[in-house]
Amino acid sequence: MGQILVVEDNRMFASILKKKIESSLDHKVTAVGTFAEAQELLESDHEFFIGLLDLHLPDAADGKIVDYALGKGLPSIIFTGDYSDDVRDHIWAKKVVDYVVKEGSHNVDYIINLIRRIRANQGIKVLVVDDSFLPRNHIQELLEVHQFQVLEAADGAQALEVLKQHPDIKMVVTDYNMPNMDGFELTKRIRASYNKEEMAIIGMSTYGNHSMSAKFIKNGANDFLNKPFYKEEFYCRVNQNIEMIEHIEQLSNNLIRDYLTGLYNRRYLFETGSKLLSHCERSDMTAAIAMIDLDHFKAINDEYGHYVGDEVLRQLSGMLQRRFRASDIVSRFGGEEFCVMVSNLTPAECKELFESLRQQVAETNFIADGNFLELTVSIGVCMTTHDTLDAMIRKADENLYQAKETGRNKIVSTGP
Repeated sequence: MGQILVVEDNRMFASILKKKIESSLDHKVTAVGTFAEAQELLESDHEFFIGLLDLHLPDAADGKIVDYALGKGLPSIIFTGDYSDDVRDHIWAKKVVDYVVKEGSHNVDYIINLIRRIRANQGIKVLVVDDSFLPRNHIQELLEVHQFQVLEAADGAQALEVLKQHPDIKMVVTDYNMPNMDGFELTKRIRASYNKEEMAIIGMSTYGNHSMSAKFIKNGANDFLNKPFYKEEFYCRVNQNIEMIEHIEQLSNNLIRDYLTGLYNRRYLFETGSKLLSHCERSDMTAAIAMIDLDHFKAINDEYGHYVGDEVLRQLSGMLQRRFRASDIVSRFGGEEFCVMVSNLTPAECKELFESLRQQVAETNFIADGNFLELTVSIGVCMTTHDTLDAMIRKADENLYQAKETGRNKIVSTGP
């Protein structure tokens, strides 16, 4: 994580900001009070992720620090004590991330949330669609200031091709008036493949009116902006729509993920595992279920406490996630028991996979709350395809019980 540079001559405000950011975010904060000190840092080999800059400094009035930092390619948030229209227009004329009026502690919270937003944007793709280069380039530059990954298309047909190549695009910003395929038609075509909860669409037009806004939204857009627009409004609309998608994703994720380990939960295992089993049967592919149980886990909780037990479960879960493929289903079945479903492996490959997992656990020193723990797992594997997922899980569980009863730290498997 890069550092955050704070340039603020009010020592109390700078100190509050530094403490709050470092306690809330995974970034170190370097705070200075003059242009000269900031200049020295920016000329050095320090790597700053973002700058928080006072508009007026004792040795540099009228935003000299802003021009200098932007010239160094540093994304910048500006502090000001003046909210006049002239000052606002002066600030937004520069390619800044945002500006914040120094009014109270709530503005510090706003800055922290803004930094989180900019950091998250680095992993988000946005597609800009406009047949005119200048407005397309203008929007691209605005989005890049907020650290989005920006793709562009000159018309609707090109946009659809870009979407095929980048299905993880989270937002499309499209003009209305384009040759061959206008913004309405493009929106309808996109909505045939992506719903509003997984991709946001913002329509735009120089000829915007209430009717056009309504038509865009009825065709599937999430939002609409008239051109020209204030940069401040643009960023508010973009961030609001991105955050809505993230919120929905988080809610959906909470339904299928175990809260402690981050692995899939039983609900996801049974719903998706049944579909995977049916696919394997149709495609003449193998499928296997493994039940994995941490040996003597109760003793860990009793001796070290549940905090250590939880940390052990998280570490084991991380090991499971790294070991198996994205196409496999790795889930927490309950307590210290895990269920893994794999497909398209030969019996020999399946046995080798789970045996190597057993060995890795036995050879790993788990560290939790300063305690070094040596752990083992028992594993029951069903490699015979049954009519239902539930039947395969029951057989794997029977094999797990046998492994536990015959000494633990071993694998019992059935199948071809």
